[in-house]
Amino acid sequence: MPIRDFLDYTPVIADNVYIDAMALVIGQVNIGEQASLWPMVVARGDINSISIGSRTNIQDGSVLHVTHDSQFYPGGQSLVIGEAVTIGHQVTLHACTIEHHCLIGIGAIVLDGAIVKPYTLVGAGSLVPPGKVLEGGYLWHGSPVKKRRPLTEKEISFFEYSANHYIKVAQQHQA
Repeated sequence: MPIRDFLDYTPVIADNVYIDAMALVIGQVNIGEQASLWPMVVARGDINSISIGSRTNIQDGSVLHVTHDSQFYPGGQSLVIGEAVTIGHQVTLHACTIEHHCLIGIGAIVLDGAIVKPYTLVGAGSLVPPGKVLEGGYLWHGSPVKKRRPLTEKEISFFEYSANHYIKVAQQHQA
């Protein structure tokens, strides 16, 4: 079963979410309407919470995790992913915030306390260091990321297209 309780925590999943049979969702995870988690995705909300917004898609092999409360990180850090976000293949998101209408490119890593503002494109293979705040409306790329250029209107419109496209593909998989 790809959905598991952890201690007293049960994942909360909207009725029309697609979770592939090869994905794994554990514990304090809340998944909004029409979201999708594809093969080999792990959303491990064991030591803090994960929130995945409506119409967001998490692509194959991505790892979602959090930071626990400790003397080194008082209060810990949850993972928050907004609405209409595309998380590319093999992305690692660790205790960060991805706001609405973003695309996180294939193989990117976003670390603890980082914030990706709305309408941001994080390029494939990029590293967003702990605590970094990425201004929206730009392409950020590199390791560590640097602001490269403003997004075009076409790139901005792709965020909505991608969200809608993956809703359709998820519905086809569910049929």
